[in-house]
Amino acid sequence: MNFPRLIIAGLNGGTGKTITSLGTTRAWSRKGRIIKPCKKGPDYIDAKWLALAAQHPCTNLDPYLLDNATLLSLFATATKGYEGALIEGNRGLFDGKDVTGTCSTAELARILNAPVILAMDCTKMTRTAAAILTGMLNFEEGVHIAGVVLNRTATDRHRSILRETIEHYTDVPVLGCLPKIKQNPIPERHMGLISNAEYEGTNTALEQVADIIEEHLDVEAMWQIATAASNLPEQPDVWDMTEKIVTGANAAPHIESQCATTMPQCPEVQATATAAPRIGYVHDDALWFYYDENLQALQHAGAQLIRLSVTSDADWPEIDALYLGGGFPETLHESITANKKICEHVHALAEKNMPIYAECGGFMYLCKALVQEGATSPMSGVLPVKTELCKRPQGLGYIDAEVIEPNPYHPVGSIVRGHEFHYSKCIVEDEQPTFGFRMSKGFGMGERLDGLIYKNVFASYTHLFALGEPHWAVNFVRAAREFKTGRSISIAE
Repeated sequence: MNFPRLIIAGLNGGTGKTITSLGTTRAWSRKGRIIKPCKKGPDYIDAKWLALAAQHPCTNLDPYLLDNATLLSLFATATKGYEGALIEGNRGLFDGKDVTGTCSTAELARILNAPVILAMDCTKMTRTAAAILTGMLNFEEGVHIAGVVLNRTATDRHRSILRETIEHYTDVPVLGCLPKIKQNPIPERHMGLISNAEYEGTNTALEQVADIIEEHLDVEAMWQIATAASNLPEQPDVWDMTEKIVTGANAAPHIESQCATTMPQCPEVQATATAAPRIGYVHDDALWFYYDENLQALQHAGAQLIRLSVTSDADWPEIDALYLGGGFPETLHESITANKKICEHVHALAEKNMPIYAECGGFMYLCKALVQEGATSPMSGVLPVKTELCKRPQGLGYIDAEVIEPNPYHPVGSIVRGHEFHYSKCIVEDEQPTFGFRMSKGFGMGERLDGLIYKNVFASYTHLFALGEPHWAVNFVRAAREFKTGRSISIAE
């Protein structure tokens, strides 16, 4: 597969790879190129900004959540119809989950055989930059550092010394020098970039970032690096490869999603899915953390998807199951609390034994209340616990969990992989809940437990990636079909 691609990586988090990735993606797009944005690692917010920069859906690529074969197949499938791909790394280039750098951006570069452009923060640094780059070049085999972007440079003299020393001591081309930017066009907060849904100047900010990148970096040289990437072997379609596991007996045809913001409801889908169970998924300003592949997996397993909101008081259509993704319920707690009609409706659906699956922010919505800065905001009250927002992360990173209690979604004894990133913690007051996950890696809801079970509700801080846990979509849709037809919900096996 001859396909242009490159990875923007950094020395560490905050080194400038995000602004370089966003600006380069938008700059290439402004030149008329059809660019597929990708994000290494589990991430929703950066991925959404990349999608907006390219004006095309972003795909997450993670060697921890997917095996190499599935990852390559996903990349091949997701990039069909595009002219090239820009992949933003995470953390430092060689930072992984252990001393050998497992699941690092460097490992992804080797799997995809993709050239790497390194973003370096050069604050108060000159000749040392060449020494650091030399170390990066010699640290690990199989990683092609094809260029370097020098970030947070101070003056013309500073930039001149940096460029001359790097060119003298290495053969890595300097693709440009970014100045210190007094005010980031894209605001940040505790979970990284602010959600685009909460920021009105999204497009203006991206245009400003692209202007900065085009002024200071050689974006055409970067494109030439991408086009020089070595060929990849042809790969099967990821959905064909996993068809026996992912596709249910009455699967609807695969539909291309649009950034998980406007799930298609075209007539041919409605016609072929009249007997399909209807799974509602809440996608609004409060809850919008969904991997596109999770929604597509539910469609492939036979579901018809219905987009819903917990902040609007509009009546919901009839559904057979409910999927509550993550997000920022803490920033819209007033709207959620005021919308008693929908809170009571969700509570009633849970009491009717409807299958409900919730992740992180969705779990917070299902609780009795959300506590932050001493104030308590009632939520839907499905679960007998509260959550409290803290100043520091209460769970951050990959998780490994053993399924320890029967439930409709995950077979007991299976090992589930995912990730968590939450500033809230679970507060158990009176009734001791039942937890479905025992975690060997991660924090969950405390005491290495996660996945609170109530009737046919499964709610956790853990986010899953459906292609890495293919049983999830099949079991979720089966439970929805059983609920639709009035049968008892089966336990996952």
